[in-house]
Amino acid sequence: MRVIAGSARRTQLKTLEGMNTRPTQDRTKETLFNMLQYDLADCSFLDLFAGSGGIGIEALSRGAGQAVFVEQNEAAVQIVRDNLKATKLEDKAVVMHCDAFTALKRLEGKYRFDFIFMDPPYDHELEKQMLDYLKTSSMIDKQSTIIVEASLQTDFSYLSSMGYITEKIKEYKTNKHVFVYRGE
Repeated sequence: MRVIAGSARRTQLKTLEGMNTRPTQDRTKETLFNMLQYDLADCSFLDLFAGSGGIGIEALSRGAGQAVFVEQNEAAVQIVRDNLKATKLEDKAVVMHCDAFTALKRLEGKYRFDFIFMDPPYDHELEKQMLDYLKTSSMIDKQSTIIVEASLQTDFSYLSSMGYITEKIKEYKTNKHVFVYRGE
């Protein structure tokens, strides 16, 4: 896995061994950031369920002003820190070693994010729980984009009843990115 573009372009990133994390593949990451590239300058980016930090690091490399990385796995947190150091982006990053719910509660009232990217373990409905929390959070507003990486089978039919508007869904071979924002 590597940084695709920007200030840290071509930097190889460490990943966690084993099947507990699924780093977003370079081709998928490139497609995602091609869709976001014009909106990243100086933005505030939250990488929930960060794994190795590849998504948040890509955002920083492409011009995001700051990124918060949330990961509960201790080994993965160390990899995020190592990757930030290797890319020389640690001064723009905050790394939180805790579960996603705890992080959201700690971040409430302190940050407003332009982008929230979440890649929770598939098929446990964690994305639904995060979206339920965020629907009334001060961390987002109607300009904030939430991107959920999920399995192709994940059902998002509940989004409109939660007050979200689906901007687009990009499907890949084994997963998809769902782009939503809060309607107001």
